[in-house]
Amino acid sequence: MQRFAFKMKLKPGFEAEYKKRHDEIWPELAQLLKEAGVSDYSIFLDEETSTLFAVQKQAGQSSQDLGTTAIVQKWWAFMADIMETNPDNSPVSIPLKEVFYLA
Repeated sequence: MQRFAFKMKLKPGFEAEYKKRHDEIWPELAQLLKEAGVSDYSIFLDEETSTLFAVQKQAGQSSQDLGTTAIVQKWWAFMADIMETNPDNSPVSIPLKEVFYLA
């Protein structure tokens, strides 16, 4: 199992809405992530910069690799109004290099 981390950018003022939408994550999206091998998935917010830091374990694909599925494209469109996105509505996502891990 591999760990993968990345950062994204939330538009200022949408912190509560972002949390609300994730608290109500669509069951079919959660199921897709699990079936793709994504687990132990957390997203943290740096409130000073509106930067989102995500970390997940992967036994298969990253959540960022599921963009060809209809449900992920629908989720991206749903989230596009509150995040920095690419032209296809995918969130601007920057992979992060691991520099320390304590098991």
